[in-house]
Amino acid sequence: MLTATAAGTLLGALWFVPSANATQDNPARSEPSVQATAQARVTTTSAESSGDGTQLADTGSFDTTPYVVGGTLFLTLGAGFVVYSVRRERLGF
Repeated sequence: MLTATAAGTLLGALWFVPSANATQDNPARSEPSVQATAQARVTTTSAESSGDGTQLADTGSFDTTPYVVGGTLFLTLGAGFVVYSVRRERLGF
């Protein structure tokens, strides 16, 4: 019962973690302010002069191999503990 409570608490806490989407479904404003337009012109000219072609949130994908290997390792370890516990219970230790 304690494990179920801990899992429920963790899932409840993770529910409130914001997503990191870099796009919007709707624009924030229909008409930009004068200050934002002036800043956008400066940013656009500096971004065009950089020459590498990257934009905001255009960093590419990252290597997920360590996460997959680590997750598999911990899943196997947890399953091993469950098997060990059931085995101990059946043998009467």
